[in-house]
Formats: sequence, C-alpha cells, structure tokens
Amino acid sequence: MNKQTLKNIKCISLVVILLFSLVGCNNETSTGREDKKKITISFLSNLPDRQSGQGKLEQMLIDRYISENPDINIKVEAYQDEPYKQRFKAYAISDKLPDVFFVWGQPSFFNPVMKGGYAEALDANKFRKNDFKEGALDGFSFEGKLYGIPKSMDYMVLYYNKELFYRNNIDFPKNFKELIEVCKKFKEMGINPISINIKDKWPLALLYQELVLMEGQDQRLIYDAILGQVSFQDNVVLRKAAEDLKLLLEACGLEESMSQLDYNTSMNLFTRKQSAMLYTGSWEVGMVSNISLPDDFRKQIEVSKMPLLLEHQSTENNLIAWNGGGYAVSSTSKVKKQAIKFLEYMMKPENWAENGFEQGLIVPAQKYENYSNKNETKLQKELVDILSKANSLSGTSWHDSLTPNFKVSTEELCYQLAAGRISPENFLNDIDKEVKKEELK
Repeated sequence: MNKQTLKNIKCISLVVILLFSLVGCNNETSTGREDKKKITISFLSNLPDRQSGQGKLEQMLIDRYISENPDINIKVEAYQDEPYKQRFKAYAISDKLPDVFFVWGQPSFFNPVMKGGYAEALDANKFRKNDFKEGALDGFSFEGKLYGIPKSMDYMVLYYNKELFYRNNIDFPKNFKELIEVCKKFKEMGINPISINIKDKWPLALLYQELVLMEGQDQRLIYDAILGQVSFQDNVVLRKAAEDLKLLLEACGLEESMSQLDYNTSMNLFTRKQSAMLYTGSWEVGMVSNISLPDDFRKQIEVSKMPLLLEHQSTENNLIAWNGGGYAVSSTSKVKKQAIKFLEYMMKPENWAENGFEQGLIVPAQKYENYSNKNETKLQKELVDILSKANSLSGTSWHDSLTPNFKVSTEELCYQLAAGRISPENFLNDIDKEVKKEELK
C-alpha cells in the first residue's frame, strides 16, 4: 500500500468519524431541545366573557402563569351561572370534576361539595396570609378545614343611566315610594324602568331580603324565620316585604316579560339604553372599563345602593353582602400539586386583589384598600363607598343558608310571587312549609 492510498484511507476514516459525530450531536441536540411533556390543568369557570370583568382578570392571570411556567398548560371551560351549575353537576356525578373549579361559598352549594369529598383540603395557613377580610374564608371551610378560596365581596346595587334620568327630567329616587313613582314614569314613556335577571330567580330572593331589611331594620329577622323561630306568615315585616316586592315589579311592568329576562337580556337592555336602571351585583363593576361597550354609554353609568328607605328614614346603612364565589381544587385531580400551586399563585394579593382592583374589574374579598392607586373609576369609588359606609353586613343570603332543596324551592316561590301566580299570603305560607321540611331533616 503506497503512501497516497494510506492517506486516502485515513481521510475516508476521518470523514466517517466526523459524520457519525455530527449525527450523534444532532441526535443529542434534538433530545435536548425536545420539550418536556406539558402538564395540563383543567379549569372550570362561570365567566364565559374573557375580555371584560372578572373573566378578563382570570384569563390575564392564567396567561401570565403559563408564560412564567412553560411546562404548564391551563385548559379553560366556562359557562354562565345556570348552565355552569348543570355542567358542574354532571362532572360531579361522573366523578370527573376539573382540577380547579369555581364554587359559590354558600351552604346551599358548597356544603354538599365539601361533605361529599369533592374538594381537596387546602393549607389554611398559606391563604390566611393573603390579606383576606375577616370572615371571608368561613363559607369555604368545613369542620375546621379550608376547601375553597373566596374571590370577591358581593352585594346587590342599582346601576343607572344618568343621561336617561336627565333627558326625561326625572330625579333619582331617594326612597322606596319615589322608586315606585320613577318606575311608573319611565314605563309610561316606553322605557324599561329596571332590568332584573328574573329568569334565574335568585335576584328576586335577594330583593325580597332587601325589602325585609327596609321594613324591619333588622338583619337577623329573616334568618330567625328560616330557622323556624319566627313565622313568615304571622310576621308583619315579612308580610309587608312580600307585598312590596309585588308592588315594585308591577310598577316596572315586568310580569309579561319575566320568562325572557335572563342575565344576557337584562344586561343588553341596560347597555343599549333601553332600560334606565339595572338591579344586579357589585361584580358588574367592570362595565365601565369594558371597551366593547360604547363610550357614551360607559360615561353615563352611575351606581347607588337600592333606594329602599321608608319615607321617614333619612339613611339606611345595613347591607346585604356576602363572599360569594371562589375556587376549589378537585380531590381526585391527577395534577393536584400543580393545581394547588396555580391557585396559590392566582390568589396572591399582588395578583388577584391588586390587578383586579387597579383595573376596576372586581371588589375583592381581600383587603383591596392596600392596593389603591388613586386612579379608580368613578363607578368603583361609588361601589367602595357603599360598602365602607355599611354598619352591618348580612353574610350568606337567606335562600342560600340551608340546603340545595330549600334554595330551589324558595327562589321558585319568589318567582311565582313576582309573576302574580301566587298571593303574598300563599307565598309566606309556602315558605313556612319549606322551613318545616328543613326542620325534619
């Protein structure tokens, strides 16, 4: 073998070695760049609108968490309240609840979830450090353990379009008698006086409780009644409040359209300036910052506590308010550790409370006062003022304070009364019967 042949063989060998090395390097690089298998957290929400309000806040924090944790993916499934309840029930029956899910923190909804073992117990010490207001965690706890985290302080208010009042030379009512007269005036002009989500029924139950408070000035009365200590039928205040509810809805002319007045319809009537007022909760604070709504409408939104004062009363600072919604983690989640970690992240005060309050999206269950940047919207300031002036808060509303059956039955009775299908007397008598059923359980 001559020198040239030997040299050629060495060159060929070197090329082969280099080729194998390159293949090896390429395989190694491919393996190194190959993404780890992502962990997917399923998230069930009652906020289908992800562009405004609390849905926007949820989605913003979800997106941020995913960007900070590339190995995590969060799959959101969202429905409006009533469809949500049906979907939740289907998941619970099949024992396939999503990893993180929304809950209402009232006994009528969350107690069966906690007692049934559907929610994972959480580290209470971790969440208590997150600036929650006093008592905020109570409705999410059972037998000394914490099973859910509240997201908001909820209370019913009256949003109104000040332009419609001004244009029609109508003053905003100061008491219940004036409210009835204002509703009659708007009705005569062909303008819907008050939009209410009647179809879902629970707003009517809350309105009844507000009227009980107006007539009796006693937060405890209706709770004593559902415990059987006071008769609905025999109590003058409870009777008068039932009559007031019927009177108000008649003044608004809502009887004929009740079956159509769901959440979306009532909101659309108000945002399209076809309704002068909207009776709903503090959770709609995000309306004013919702860019999908016309600017001229957003500039006209004001909010007030429902003017439920008797003529001789000058002020009334009791408030029907509660820590309504929140989040829980499924006890059967296959990614339980990651789900809890995400929930802890989302509910950090600098995430949920600070972002939500600064952007005017929520009145949080945490001490939002710590995160005021003095740039709150006028609507936000008005809502905070209503809450800060309250001398007493009701806590869980009356119809949500017992079992799911009691909730369904009493809300239906409120609906039947509002529709004129039963008299106030029958309404009160039937509620007493529901109370008796609860006592026998």
